[in-house]
Amino acid sequence: MSADVHDHGDDPLNDKMFPRPIRLKFAPERERVVRSAWEGLECLGDWPAGQGRQYRAALRSCRDALDGWTPAEKAMRAMIDAAREARILQ
Repeated sequence: MSADVHDHGDDPLNDKMFPRPIRLKFAPERERVVRSAWEGLECLGDWPAGQGRQYRAALRSCRDALDGWTPAEKAMRAMIDAAREARILQ
């Protein structure tokens, strides 16, 4: 896991759930479902593709959602944009 995940005290109790799950295709036989800002951060720490502008925006949005500064829906949309940029959105 990256240091970014540990900045939140490894406490999923304060997690912010996404309005709907996001399905990602990490590899032909490996699908990942992201349901919350916490899972988003974990997923971004294990990202199988390039870390471009949308990736960085998703990282920031998931952190902000966990800190209560942005709605979970914004973090979800940022994750979708990052997955599209990486071409791994199901």
